[in-house]
Parts: sequence; structure tokens; C-alpha cells
Amino acid sequence: MADENFGHPRLAAIYDALDPDRGDLDAYVRIAEEFGARRVLDIGCGTGVFALLLAARGVEVVGVDPARASLDVARGKPGSDRVRWLHGDATALPPLRVDLATMTANAAQQIVDDQTWRDTLRGAHQALRPGGHFVFETRDPARRAWKDWNREASYGVTEIPGVGAVESWTELTGIDGQLVSFRQTYVFAADGHILTSTSTLRFREREEIEAELAAHGYTIRAVRDAPDRPGREFVFVAQRLETGS
Repeated sequence: MADENFGHPRLAAIYDALDPDRGDLDAYVRIAEEFGARRVLDIGCGTGVFALLLAARGVEVVGVDPARASLDVARGKPGSDRVRWLHGDATALPPLRVDLATMTANAAQQIVDDQTWRDTLRGAHQALRPGGHFVFETRDPARRAWKDWNREASYGVTEIPGVGAVESWTELTGIDGQLVSFRQTYVFAADGHILTSTSTLRFREREEIEAELAAHGYTIRAVRDAPDRPGREFVFVAQRLETGS
């Protein structure tokens, strides 16, 4: 089930406005170019920002996401007819044969259940052509990103055309091993309405992810640094084996 900030129509509609700087996607565009990817599967595509960036470059893109409200936003954007949008996740995809599969931003960490994570790795593997690449990022647990998840550090007011001012902030609500939970609050000045979204991310260790990838038929080509958050994230570049599973 998608978190409210992706699945609630009113929150999905303002998601891009609250996070307008998507410079983090530049590295993924360069990766698609590096591997000469002509067909890409964007897992957890959300409101479609990355999928549309690739489609505008002539790439054939399939975007899949469990949040119907986010997909509705994506479908309403210019150029959306160039992308094949799927409601769901990587555990139940139609037959595909893509050159590159991606999970940008927090998509990988939002998969907290062990079995769903393994099914996602398996689903991405099945969607790739032999020799295709799977690229995703996850935060380094040692950097404790959640230490700044509090109202004082995250509070802001965003003026959104057609919506008005929206106050927003994030508050840490709990830590249970690798699971870190938080609540995001949104206050709409136009009518005083308050919406909240609760989320949990899983902070897996690098070695654990590498072992899972190897177990599901991938060769790890590199673990890179995230250009927009140096020293804070791992970017896994894995390749489906040419033969075998």
C-alpha cells in the first residue's frame, strides 16, 4: 500500500511542487546514456518525473507504481502518452525485455518486507534482457539520515500556484532495527485542512544488499556514490547474467 503522500490525491498533486529540485535524477539519465539503454523500466515511478525525462530523449519507458493518485498526476503531464504506465509493482509485471531497470530516490527503501524485497529483485531480473542493468540507490545506515527528521530542521512553507500556501514538516516517530518511521504533516492555508502521511524506510547494510543481488542472478558491476548526496548513499549498479537464472 502506498503512503498517503503518494496515494492521497491532494498530496500527490502537490508532491512535485514540494520537491522541485530533482537534480538527483541527472545521474540516472547519464547512466541510461552510459549503457545505451533504449528500453527502461522505472520501478516506483511516482509522478513520472524520471520516466518523462527519458521519454523526452526518445527512450521507450515503462513506469510502474502502486500509488494510483501519483500515476494520475503522471498521466496528466505533457508527453505522458510516450510512457507506458502500470499500476502495481515489480512483483507482478507483464513480460518485458528492458535494457535498464531503475529505482530512484527512496523507492528501494520503501520496500521493507523481506519477501517483497526478494520478489522485487526477482521481478526486475525477469524484466531485464540478458546483460541488462539494474540500478538503484539506498542511504548508508552509518550516516543516520533520520537525525534531521524533526520539525525544526524540516519546516517550510511553499506557495503553490492554484493551491496557495502549504506548510510541511517531518517528524521521526520510531526506530526498530533497520526500520525507521516518520510522519509528514501538511497544512493547507486555503482551507486549514491538515493531512498527514506516515512512512517507514528500511536501511539495509551494503553487504546484505550485495548478497541478495548475487542470490537473484545479478553481477554487481559497481557501488557508486550519489553525486547529489556524496558519502551518504550507495548507488548499486548490477547486471543480469547473460545466461542462467
